[in-house]
Amino acid sequence: MQDAAAQISALQRELEDAKAQVAALQLGLGKRDELLAELQVRFAALRVENDQLRQLVAELQEQLGQNSNNSSKPPSTDKPGSRPLRKSKQKRKRKRGGQPGHRGSHRTLLPPDQVNGGFVDYFPEQCENCWKDLPRIPDADPERHQVTELPPIKPEVTEHRGHAVTCSCGHTTHARIPDQVKASSFGPRLSSIIAMFTGIYQVGRRQAVAALSDLFGVKISLGALSSAEDRVSKAVEPAVDEAWHKAQQADVKHTDGTSWRQAGQALQLWTIATAAVTVFKVLSDGTAEALKALLGRIKGVLVSDRAAALNFWAMKRRQICWAHLLRKFVSFSERAGPAGHFGRVLLEYTGIMFDYYRQFKDGEISREVFRRRMAPIRLQVEAVLTRAAQAKIKRLSGSCENILAHREALWTFVDNPQVEPTNNHAERELRRFVLWRRRSFGTQSERGNRFAERIMTVAHTARKQGKPVLAYLTAACEAHRLGRPCPSLLAA
Repeated sequence: MQDAAAQISALQRELEDAKAQVAALQLGLGKRDELLAELQVRFAALRVENDQLRQLVAELQEQLGQNSNNSSKPPSTDKPGSRPLRKSKQKRKRKRGGQPGHRGSHRTLLPPDQVNGGFVDYFPEQCENCWKDLPRIPDADPERHQVTELPPIKPEVTEHRGHAVTCSCGHTTHARIPDQVKASSFGPRLSSIIAMFTGIYQVGRRQAVAALSDLFGVKISLGALSSAEDRVSKAVEPAVDEAWHKAQQADVKHTDGTSWRQAGQALQLWTIATAAVTVFKVLSDGTAEALKALLGRIKGVLVSDRAAALNFWAMKRRQICWAHLLRKFVSFSERAGPAGHFGRVLLEYTGIMFDYYRQFKDGEISREVFRRRMAPIRLQVEAVLTRAAQAKIKRLSGSCENILAHREALWTFVDNPQVEPTNNHAERELRRFVLWRRRSFGTQSERGNRFAERIMTVAHTARKQGKPVLAYLTAACEAHRLGRPCPSLLAA
Protein backbone atom coordinates (compact mmCIF):
# COMPACT_ATOMS: atom_id res chain seq x y z
CA MET A 1 0.00 0.00 0.00
CA GLN A 2 2.79 2.32 0.88
CA ASP A 3 4.44 1.69 -2.51
CA ALA A 4 1.19 2.44 -4.32
CA ALA A 5 0.73 5.69 -2.37
CA ALA A 6 4.26 6.72 -3.16
CA GLN A 7 3.74 6.01 -6.79
CA ILE A 8 0.49 8.00 -6.79
CA SER A 9 2.23 10.90 -5.05
CA ALA A 10 5.06 10.83 -7.60
CA LEU A 11 2.59 10.77 -10.43
CA GLN A 12 0.72 13.72 -8.93
CA ARG A 13 3.96 15.67 -8.67
CA GLU A 14 4.80 14.83 -12.28
CA LEU A 15 1.30 15.91 -13.25
CA GLU A 16 1.75 19.21 -11.44
CA ASP A 17 5.11 19.69 -13.11
CA ALA A 18 3.55 18.95 -16.49
CA LYS A 19 0.75 21.43 -15.79
CA ALA A 20 3.35 24.05 -14.86
CA GLN A 21 5.30 23.32 -18.01
CA VAL A 22 2.09 23.57 -20.08
CA ALA A 23 1.25 26.88 -18.42
CA ALA A 24 4.77 28.14 -19.10
CA LEU A 25 4.52 27.05 -22.73
CA GLN A 26 1.09 28.70 -23.05
CA LEU A 27 2.56 31.89 -21.60
CA GLY A 28 5.45 31.71 -24.06
CA LEU A 29 3.06 31.12 -26.93
CA GLY A 30 1.02 34.13 -25.86
CA LYS A 31 4.15 36.30 -25.75
CA ARG A 32 5.17 34.90 -29.12
CA ASP A 33 1.76 35.76 -30.56
CA GLU A 34 2.02 39.27 -29.12
CA LEU A 35 5.54 39.64 -30.57
CA LEU A 36 4.35 38.28 -33.91
CA ALA A 37 1.45 40.73 -33.98
CA GLU A 38 3.82 43.57 -33.07
CA LEU A 39 6.22 42.48 -35.82
CA GLN A 40 3.37 42.34 -38.30
CA VAL A 41 2.37 45.89 -37.36
CA ARG A 42 5.96 47.06 -37.66
CA PHE A 43 6.33 45.25 -40.98
CA ALA A 44 3.20 46.92 -42.32
CA ALA A 45 4.50 50.30 -41.17
CA LEU A 46 7.86 49.61 -42.81
CA ARG A 47 6.13 48.67 -46.04
CA VAL A 48 4.20 51.95 -45.98
CA GLU A 49 7.38 53.85 -45.17
CA ASN A 50 9.24 52.01 -47.94
CA ASP A 51 6.53 52.93 -50.45
CA GLN A 52 6.69 56.54 -49.33
CA LEU A 53 10.48 56.59 -49.61
CA ARG A 54 10.35 55.01 -53.07
CA GLN A 55 7.85 57.65 -54.15
CA LEU A 56 10.01 60.40 -52.64
CA VAL A 57 13.10 59.06 -54.42
CA ALA A 58 11.20 58.99 -57.71
CA GLU A 59 10.04 62.59 -57.19
CA LEU A 60 13.56 63.74 -56.28
CA GLN A 61 15.04 61.96 -59.29
CA GLU A 62 12.42 63.63 -61.47
CA GLN A 63 13.34 67.02 -59.98
CA LEU A 64 17.05 66.36 -60.54
CA GLY A 65 16.27 65.53 -64.15
CA GLN A 66 14.36 68.76 -64.75
CA ASN A 67 15.74 71.16 -67.34
CA SER A 68 14.44 73.73 -69.77
CA ASN A 69 13.10 70.96 -72.06
CA ASN A 70 10.80 69.24 -69.56
CA SER A 71 9.88 72.03 -67.12
CA SER A 72 9.42 75.79 -66.86
CA LYS A 73 13.03 76.28 -65.75
CA PRO A 74 14.90 78.82 -67.91
CA PRO A 75 17.73 77.61 -70.19
CA SER A 76 20.23 79.51 -68.03
CA THR A 77 19.72 76.93 -65.25
CA ASP A 78 20.75 73.99 -67.47
CA LYS A 79 24.08 72.42 -66.56
CA PRO A 80 26.82 72.60 -69.22
CA GLY A 81 26.55 69.64 -71.55
CA SER A 82 23.17 68.54 -70.15
CA ARG A 83 21.19 69.53 -73.23
CA PRO A 84 21.33 67.02 -76.08
CA LEU A 85 22.25 68.06 -79.58
CA ARG A 86 19.31 69.01 -81.75
CA LYS A 87 18.14 66.27 -84.05
CA SER A 88 18.69 68.44 -87.10
CA LYS A 89 22.38 68.83 -86.21
CA GLN A 90 22.75 65.12 -85.49
CA LYS A 91 21.30 64.24 -88.88
CA ARG A 92 23.14 66.76 -91.02
CA LYS A 93 26.50 66.73 -89.20
CA ARG A 94 27.45 69.87 -91.06
CA LYS A 95 30.31 72.11 -90.04
CA ARG A 96 29.85 75.41 -88.29
CA GLY A 97 29.70 78.64 -90.24
CA GLY A 98 28.55 79.43 -93.75
CA GLN A 99 27.58 76.49 -95.92
CA PRO A 100 28.56 75.91 -99.56
CA GLY A 101 26.49 78.20 -101.77
CA HIS A 102 25.76 80.69 -99.02
CA ARG A 103 25.97 84.22 -100.44
CA GLY A 104 27.31 85.66 -97.20
CA SER A 105 26.77 89.03 -95.58
CA HIS A 106 28.81 92.04 -96.66
CA ARG A 107 28.98 95.59 -95.42
CA THR A 108 27.11 98.01 -97.68
CA LEU A 109 29.14 101.00 -98.90
CA LEU A 110 27.79 104.44 -98.10
CA PRO A 111 27.06 106.77 -101.03
CA PRO A 112 29.77 109.41 -101.65
CA ASP A 113 27.62 112.24 -100.28
CA GLN A 114 27.57 110.48 -96.87
CA VAL A 115 31.35 110.09 -96.66
CA ASN A 116 32.32 112.86 -94.22
CA GLY A 117 35.94 111.88 -93.57
CA GLY A 118 37.28 112.79 -97.00
CA PHE A 119 38.57 110.67 -99.86
CA VAL A 120 42.00 109.12 -100.38
CA ASP A 121 42.74 108.36 -104.04
CA TYR A 122 45.36 105.90 -105.24
CA PHE A 123 46.74 106.03 -108.81
CA PRO A 124 49.14 103.64 -110.54
CA GLU A 125 52.53 105.25 -111.12
CA GLN A 126 53.64 103.29 -114.22
CA CYS A 127 52.14 101.05 -116.87
CA GLU A 128 52.56 97.39 -116.05
CA ASN A 129 53.23 96.61 -119.70
CA CYS A 130 55.66 99.26 -120.99
CA TRP A 131 56.59 100.97 -117.70
CA LYS A 132 55.72 104.46 -118.94
CA ASP A 133 54.57 107.05 -116.39
CA LEU A 134 50.79 107.28 -116.20
CA PRO A 135 48.68 110.45 -115.78
CA ARG A 136 46.44 110.74 -112.70
CA ILE A 137 43.07 110.43 -114.41
CA PRO A 138 40.17 109.51 -112.09
CA ASP A 139 38.44 106.23 -112.88
CA ALA A 140 34.68 106.38 -113.42
CA ASP A 141 34.25 103.15 -111.42
CA PRO A 142 37.19 102.80 -109.01
CA GLU A 143 37.67 100.08 -106.43
CA ARG A 144 36.17 101.36 -103.18
CA HIS A 145 36.83 100.51 -99.55
CA GLN A 146 35.49 102.52 -96.63
CA VAL A 147 36.95 102.71 -93.10
CA THR A 148 34.67 103.93 -90.31
CA GLU A 149 36.34 105.57 -87.35
CA LEU A 150 35.27 107.53 -84.29
CA PRO A 151 37.02 110.82 -83.65
CA PRO A 152 38.29 111.50 -80.14
CA ILE A 153 35.20 112.24 -78.07
CA LYS A 154 35.40 115.35 -75.95
CA PRO A 155 32.40 116.53 -73.91
CA GLU A 156 30.94 119.88 -74.87
CA VAL A 157 30.53 122.05 -71.78
CA THR A 158 28.31 125.11 -71.92
CA GLU A 159 28.53 127.62 -69.09
CA HIS A 160 25.40 129.63 -68.27
CA ARG A 161 26.06 133.00 -66.60
CA GLY A 162 23.63 135.20 -64.76
CA HIS A 163 24.92 138.78 -64.67
CA ALA A 164 24.09 141.58 -62.28
CA VAL A 165 23.75 145.05 -63.85
CA THR A 166 23.54 148.30 -61.85
CA CYS A 167 21.22 150.99 -63.20
CA SER A 168 21.95 154.72 -63.20
CA CYS A 169 19.42 154.97 -60.38
CA GLY A 170 21.72 152.88 -58.27
CA HIS A 171 19.61 149.65 -58.20
CA THR A 172 21.34 146.40 -59.18
CA THR A 173 19.24 143.86 -61.13
CA HIS A 174 20.29 140.20 -61.29
CA ALA A 175 19.52 137.99 -64.34
CA ARG A 176 18.28 134.56 -63.30
CA ILE A 177 19.50 131.41 -64.98
CA PRO A 178 16.34 129.49 -66.06
CA ASP A 179 15.25 126.76 -63.65
CA GLN A 180 15.15 124.15 -66.41
CA VAL A 181 18.84 124.86 -67.08
CA LYS A 182 19.81 124.65 -63.40
CA ALA A 183 17.84 121.40 -62.94
CA SER A 184 20.83 119.32 -64.01
CA SER A 185 24.50 119.56 -64.87
CA PHE A 186 24.06 117.00 -67.65
CA GLY A 187 22.27 117.53 -70.96
CA PRO A 188 19.48 115.41 -72.51
CA ARG A 189 21.74 113.28 -74.71
CA LEU A 190 24.23 112.51 -71.95
CA SER A 191 21.39 111.67 -69.54
CA SER A 192 19.92 109.36 -72.17
CA ILE A 193 23.26 107.59 -72.65
CA ILE A 194 23.51 107.11 -68.87
CA ALA A 195 20.02 105.58 -68.82
CA MET A 196 20.91 103.28 -71.71
CA PHE A 197 24.09 102.13 -69.97
CA THR A 198 22.45 101.20 -66.68
CA GLY A 199 18.92 100.35 -67.83
CA ILE A 200 19.04 98.88 -71.32
CA TYR A 201 22.58 97.48 -71.47
CA GLN A 202 22.49 96.78 -67.69
CA VAL A 203 26.02 97.97 -66.97
CA GLY A 204 26.67 98.19 -63.25
CA ARG A 205 26.57 101.75 -61.91
CA ARG A 206 30.22 101.81 -60.90
CA GLN A 207 31.19 100.37 -64.29
CA ALA A 208 28.97 103.00 -65.94
CA VAL A 209 30.82 105.76 -64.07
CA ALA A 210 34.13 104.30 -65.30
CA ALA A 211 32.85 103.91 -68.89
CA LEU A 212 31.62 107.52 -69.03
CA SER A 213 35.06 108.67 -67.92
CA ASP A 214 37.01 106.37 -70.26
CA LEU A 215 34.84 106.79 -73.37
CA PHE A 216 33.62 110.38 -73.12
CA GLY A 217 35.83 112.06 -70.52
CA VAL A 218 32.79 112.79 -68.34
CA LYS A 219 33.31 112.76 -64.58
CA ILE A 220 30.16 111.84 -62.65
CA SER A 221 29.36 110.55 -59.18
CA LEU A 222 27.10 107.63 -58.35
CA GLY A 223 24.52 110.00 -56.89
CA ALA A 224 24.46 112.20 -59.99
CA LEU A 225 24.16 109.09 -62.17
CA SER A 226 21.12 107.96 -60.16
CA SER A 227 19.56 111.43 -60.50
CA ALA A 228 20.05 111.27 -64.28
CA GLU A 229 18.18 107.93 -64.34
CA ASP A 230 15.31 109.51 -62.44
CA ARG A 231 15.07 112.46 -64.85
CA VAL A 232 14.94 110.13 -67.85
CA SER A 233 12.32 108.00 -66.08
CA LYS A 234 10.08 111.03 -65.51
CA ALA A 235 10.66 112.29 -69.05
CA VAL A 236 9.36 109.09 -70.70
CA GLU A 237 6.46 108.47 -68.29
CA PRO A 238 3.78 109.87 -70.69
CA ALA A 239 5.13 107.72 -73.54
CA VAL A 240 5.05 104.63 -71.32
CA ASP A 241 1.44 105.40 -70.36
CA GLU A 242 0.64 105.65 -74.08
CA ALA A 243 2.26 102.26 -74.68
CA TRP A 244 0.24 100.73 -71.83
CA HIS A 245 -3.01 101.97 -73.36
CA LYS A 246 -1.97 100.52 -76.71
CA ALA A 247 -1.15 97.16 -75.13
CA GLN A 248 -4.43 96.89 -73.24
CA GLN A 249 -6.43 97.69 -76.40
CA ALA A 250 -4.59 95.14 -78.58
CA ASP A 251 -6.55 92.33 -80.25
CA VAL A 252 -3.86 89.79 -79.27
CA LYS A 253 -1.55 90.17 -76.28
CA HIS A 254 1.00 87.89 -74.65
CA THR A 255 1.59 88.04 -70.91
CA ASP A 256 4.01 86.38 -68.53
CA GLY A 257 5.65 87.08 -65.19
CA THR A 258 8.86 86.38 -63.31
CA SER A 259 10.18 86.98 -59.84
CA TRP A 260 11.78 90.31 -58.97
CA ARG A 261 13.46 91.73 -55.89
CA GLN A 262 13.53 95.15 -54.32
CA ALA A 263 16.13 95.40 -51.54
CA GLY A 264 15.71 91.66 -50.94
CA GLN A 265 11.89 91.77 -50.88
CA ALA A 266 10.20 89.28 -53.21
CA LEU A 267 8.09 90.97 -55.90
CA GLN A 268 6.67 90.07 -59.31
CA LEU A 269 7.52 91.55 -62.70
CA TRP A 270 4.98 91.13 -65.50
CA THR A 271 4.92 92.03 -69.17
CA ILE A 272 2.29 92.53 -71.84
CA ALA A 273 3.74 92.06 -75.31
CA THR A 274 1.90 92.77 -78.56
CA ALA A 275 2.99 93.17 -82.16
CA ALA A 276 3.34 96.95 -81.63
CA VAL A 277 4.47 97.45 -78.03
CA THR A 278 5.97 95.73 -74.99
CA VAL A 279 5.30 97.08 -71.51
CA PHE A 280 6.59 96.02 -68.09
CA LYS A 281 5.33 96.49 -64.54
CA VAL A 282 6.71 95.55 -61.12
CA LEU A 283 3.91 94.28 -58.84
CA SER A 284 3.83 93.46 -55.15
CA ASP A 285 2.34 90.05 -56.01
CA GLY A 286 0.89 88.03 -58.87
CA THR A 287 -2.63 87.60 -57.52
CA ALA A 288 -5.75 87.79 -59.66
CA GLU A 289 -6.63 91.22 -58.29
CA ALA A 290 -3.21 92.62 -59.19
CA LEU A 291 -3.37 91.14 -62.70
CA LYS A 292 -6.89 92.45 -63.26
CA ALA A 293 -5.62 95.97 -62.66
CA LEU A 294 -2.60 95.31 -64.87
CA LEU A 295 -4.44 93.87 -67.88
CA GLY A 296 -7.49 96.13 -67.76
CA ARG A 297 -10.87 95.13 -69.08
CA ILE A 298 -11.20 91.90 -71.02
CA LYS A 299 -10.47 92.76 -74.65
CA GLY A 300 -8.81 90.66 -77.31
CA VAL A 301 -7.11 87.26 -76.95
CA LEU A 302 -4.71 86.69 -74.05
CA VAL A 303 -1.86 84.23 -74.67
CA SER A 304 -0.37 82.86 -71.45
CA ASP A 305 0.43 79.77 -69.42
CA ARG A 306 -2.09 78.08 -67.09
CA ALA A 307 -1.50 80.42 -64.13
CA ALA A 308 -4.55 80.23 -61.87
CA ALA A 309 -4.40 83.99 -61.28
CA LEU A 310 -5.37 84.52 -64.95
CA ASN A 311 -8.56 82.47 -64.79
CA PHE A 312 -10.63 85.67 -64.56
CA TRP A 313 -10.00 86.13 -68.30
CA ALA A 314 -12.71 84.38 -70.32
CA MET A 315 -11.46 81.02 -71.59
CA LYS A 316 -12.89 81.63 -75.06
CA ARG A 317 -10.63 84.70 -75.25
CA ARG A 318 -7.44 82.90 -74.20
CA GLN A 319 -4.72 80.77 -75.77
CA ILE A 320 -2.77 78.42 -73.52
CA CYS A 321 0.92 78.17 -74.37
CA TRP A 322 1.67 74.84 -76.05
CA ALA A 323 5.39 75.24 -75.34
CA HIS A 324 4.55 74.89 -71.64
CA LEU A 325 2.35 71.88 -72.39
CA LEU A 326 5.09 70.34 -74.50
CA ARG A 327 7.55 70.55 -71.60
CA LYS A 328 4.94 69.02 -69.30
CA PHE A 329 4.40 66.13 -71.71
CA VAL A 330 8.17 65.59 -71.94
CA SER A 331 8.31 65.26 -68.14
CA PHE A 332 5.47 62.69 -68.29
CA SER A 333 7.25 60.70 -71.00
CA GLU A 334 10.41 60.39 -68.89
CA ARG A 335 8.55 58.51 -66.14
CA ALA A 336 8.10 54.74 -65.98
CA GLY A 337 4.85 52.84 -66.36
CA PRO A 338 1.50 54.23 -67.55
CA ALA A 339 2.55 57.84 -66.93
CA GLY A 340 5.38 57.47 -69.44
CA HIS A 341 3.02 55.90 -71.98
CA PHE A 342 0.54 58.77 -71.70
CA GLY A 343 3.37 61.28 -72.01
CA ARG A 344 4.78 59.69 -75.16
CA VAL A 345 1.36 59.58 -76.84
CA LEU A 346 0.72 63.23 -76.01
CA LEU A 347 4.19 64.15 -77.29
CA GLU A 348 3.51 62.43 -80.59
CA TYR A 349 0.26 64.32 -81.17
CA THR A 350 1.88 67.61 -80.11
CA GLY A 351 4.70 67.07 -82.60
CA ILE A 352 2.20 66.48 -85.39
CA MET A 353 0.31 69.63 -84.37
CA PHE A 354 3.44 71.80 -84.49
CA ASP A 355 4.39 70.29 -87.86
CA TYR A 356 0.98 71.23 -89.29
CA TYR A 357 1.30 74.74 -87.86
CA ARG A 358 4.77 75.15 -89.39
CA GLN A 359 3.43 74.07 -92.80
CA PHE A 360 0.63 76.62 -92.47
CA LYS A 361 2.98 79.47 -91.47
CA ASP A 362 5.36 78.63 -94.33
CA GLY A 363 2.49 78.76 -96.81
CA GLU A 364 2.70 75.07 -97.68
CA ILE A 365 -0.96 74.50 -96.75
CA SER A 366 -3.96 76.85 -96.59
CA ARG A 367 -5.84 77.78 -93.41
CA GLU A 368 -8.76 75.56 -94.38
CA VAL A 369 -6.46 72.58 -94.87
CA PHE A 370 -4.77 73.38 -91.56
CA ARG A 371 -8.11 73.51 -89.73
CA ARG A 372 -9.26 70.28 -91.36
CA ARG A 373 -6.06 68.45 -90.35
CA MET A 374 -6.24 69.81 -86.81
CA ALA A 375 -9.78 68.53 -86.18
CA PRO A 376 -8.81 64.86 -85.51
CA ILE A 377 -5.68 65.95 -83.61
CA ARG A 378 -7.85 67.98 -81.26
CA LEU A 379 -10.18 65.02 -80.62
CA GLN A 380 -7.31 62.60 -80.01
CA VAL A 381 -5.43 64.92 -77.64
CA GLU A 382 -8.52 65.59 -75.55
CA ALA A 383 -9.34 61.86 -75.47
CA VAL A 384 -5.84 60.98 -74.21
CA LEU A 385 -6.01 63.73 -71.60
CA THR A 386 -9.38 62.42 -70.43
CA ARG A 387 -8.07 58.86 -70.05
CA ALA A 388 -5.00 60.14 -68.23
CA ALA A 389 -7.16 62.20 -65.85
CA GLN A 390 -9.33 59.14 -65.09
CA ALA A 391 -6.30 56.90 -64.46
CA LYS A 392 -5.70 58.54 -61.03
CA ILE A 393 -1.91 58.57 -61.45
CA LYS A 394 -0.17 60.83 -58.98
CA ARG A 395 1.49 63.92 -60.48
CA LEU A 396 -0.13 63.21 -63.85
CA SER A 397 -3.91 62.88 -63.59
CA GLY A 398 -4.29 66.19 -61.75
CA SER A 399 -2.24 68.03 -64.39
CA CYS A 400 -4.24 66.49 -67.21
CA GLU A 401 -7.48 67.40 -65.46
CA ASN A 402 -6.25 71.00 -65.15
CA ILE A 403 -5.35 71.10 -68.85
CA LEU A 404 -8.84 69.87 -69.73
CA ALA A 405 -10.26 72.67 -67.57
CA HIS A 406 -8.64 75.02 -70.13
CA ARG A 407 -10.15 73.10 -73.05
CA GLU A 408 -11.68 76.21 -74.67
CA ALA A 409 -8.31 77.97 -74.60
CA LEU A 410 -6.23 75.19 -76.19
CA TRP A 411 -7.21 75.67 -79.82
CA THR A 412 -7.81 79.41 -80.33
CA PHE A 413 -4.83 79.60 -82.69
CA VAL A 414 -6.54 77.17 -85.08
CA ASP A 415 -9.41 79.56 -85.80
CA ASN A 416 -7.69 82.94 -85.27
CA PRO A 417 -4.76 83.56 -87.67
CA GLN A 418 -3.41 86.38 -85.45
CA VAL A 419 -2.88 84.04 -82.48
CA GLU A 420 0.21 81.89 -82.03
CA PRO A 421 0.12 78.52 -80.20
CA THR A 422 2.96 79.50 -77.84
CA ASN A 423 3.76 82.32 -75.44
CA ASN A 424 7.37 82.52 -76.60
CA HIS A 425 6.91 86.21 -77.47
CA ALA A 426 6.37 87.23 -73.83
CA GLU A 427 9.09 84.88 -72.57
CA ARG A 428 11.64 86.41 -74.95
CA GLU A 429 10.68 89.92 -73.85
CA LEU A 430 11.20 88.96 -70.20
CA ARG A 431 14.62 87.47 -70.87
CA ARG A 432 16.49 90.76 -70.44
CA PHE A 433 14.88 91.29 -67.06
CA VAL A 434 15.78 87.77 -65.97
CA LEU A 435 19.43 88.48 -66.78
CA TRP A 436 19.18 91.84 -64.98
CA ARG A 437 17.87 90.09 -61.86
CA ARG A 438 20.60 87.47 -61.97
CA ARG A 439 23.36 90.09 -62.23
CA SER A 440 22.16 92.73 -59.78
CA PHE A 441 19.47 90.98 -57.67
CA GLY A 442 16.83 93.49 -58.77
CA THR A 443 16.52 97.07 -57.52
CA GLN A 444 16.88 98.87 -54.22
CA SER A 445 13.93 101.28 -54.24
CA GLU A 446 10.51 102.06 -55.67
CA ARG A 447 12.14 104.73 -57.84
CA GLY A 448 14.49 102.07 -59.19
CA ASN A 449 11.51 99.88 -60.10
CA ARG A 450 9.88 102.71 -62.04
CA PHE A 451 13.11 103.42 -63.91
CA ALA A 452 13.63 99.75 -64.79
CA GLU A 453 10.11 99.15 -66.11
CA ARG A 454 9.95 102.45 -68.02
CA ILE A 455 13.37 102.35 -69.69
CA MET A 456 12.85 98.73 -70.78
CA THR A 457 9.36 99.55 -72.06
CA VAL A 458 10.85 102.33 -74.20
CA ALA A 459 13.69 100.11 -75.45
CA HIS A 460 11.50 97.15 -76.47
CA THR A 461 8.71 99.28 -77.94
CA ALA A 462 11.11 101.54 -79.88
CA ARG A 463 12.63 98.43 -81.42
CA LYS A 464 9.19 97.28 -82.58
CA GLN A 465 8.36 100.76 -83.87
CA GLY A 466 11.67 101.06 -85.76
CA LYS A 467 12.83 104.09 -83.76
CA PRO A 468 16.45 104.70 -82.63
CA VAL A 469 16.39 104.50 -78.85
CA LEU A 470 19.02 107.17 -78.16
CA ALA A 471 17.39 109.67 -80.51
CA TYR A 472 14.00 109.10 -78.91
CA LEU A 473 15.28 109.35 -75.32
CA THR A 474 17.16 112.55 -76.16
CA ALA A 475 14.03 114.11 -77.69
CA ALA A 476 11.94 113.06 -74.68
CA CYS A 477 14.45 114.50 -72.20
CA GLU A 478 14.71 117.75 -74.19
CA ALA A 479 10.91 118.09 -74.26
CA HIS A 480 10.72 117.43 -70.52
CA ARG A 481 13.44 120.02 -69.83
CA LEU A 482 11.56 122.68 -71.84
CA GLY A 483 8.14 121.76 -70.46
CA ARG A 484 6.85 120.53 -73.82
CA PRO A 485 4.69 117.44 -74.49
CA CYS A 486 6.58 114.14 -74.61
CA PRO A 487 7.03 112.87 -78.21
CA SER A 488 4.99 109.80 -79.05
CA LEU A 489 6.74 106.46 -78.80
CA LEU A 490 4.46 105.02 -81.47
CA ALA A 491 5.01 105.43 -85.18
CA ALA A 492 2.70 107.85 -86.96
